[in-house]
Amino acid sequence: MNQVKTDEGPRMHPDLELLLELQHIDYDIGELERSKEYMPDMMGSLQNEIDISSKAIEDARVELVELTARQKTCELEVTSMQEDLKRYQSQMLSIKTNKEYDALVTEIDSLKTRISECETEILAAEERIEELNGSQEALESNAKVIAENNGKQLAKLQERMDSVGDKIAECQHERQRIVAKVGKPSLSIYERVRRGKAAPVVVALKKRACGGCFKSVPPQRYHEIRKGDKVVCCDNCGRLLVYDATSDIPKE
Repeated sequence: MNQVKTDEGPRMHPDLELLLELQHIDYDIGELERSKEYMPDMMGSLQNEIDISSKAIEDARVELVELTARQKTCELEVTSMQEDLKRYQSQMLSIKTNKEYDALVTEIDSLKTRISECETEILAAEERIEELNGSQEALESNAKVIAENNGKQLAKLQERMDSVGDKIAECQHERQRIVAKVGKPSLSIYERVRRGKAAPVVVALKKRACGGCFKSVPPQRYHEIRKGDKVVCCDNCGRLLVYDATSDIPKE
């Protein structure tokens, strides 16, 4: 890792150099861990789109079958009721009492109403069947495009998922290598602050202030940090401080 330098040369304690490397690794591990959480959701959304488009085709097919069957049933009912209507109308010629006449008229009116309802249902079914037949090709084309596009993305995400575990293991191995080289007091500070504060833990001074909480650093502490011969923490947030000429004010 490149050292943070000033115009006077390296100005960083060895432990801090190692902790900066450790901080980068911890960041990478965190990103990999987060990817393990969000990638399944992304894959689920992609698969859900495929399932929805396929279901739209199946729903249309089922509806088409049901409508066709219902249309035929209604047509048979209409045929049967029309025959009954003819028979009742012929019976009108032989009716002898008002009571029989009223009963037959009521039955004829009821049949006409039911015939009208069935004919309306048949017309509605015909329109819907025509609409479904016309949309079937579009539904199948849309499902094919979604399956192809989402399938490619799913394959890539699965490949990334499969590699996340290996990458985390590699980072953990490198982390242990660096941890073994860091002084225990410095490592203890790093781990304590990392658990209690938002990253980063090791921050550069910015205009003589902590780059994490922006609290001004006393002049004596500032010069200690510039010398780079000891590990210095921010009195306010506890972060580890390093000097970086590119982010601090020019030397007077």
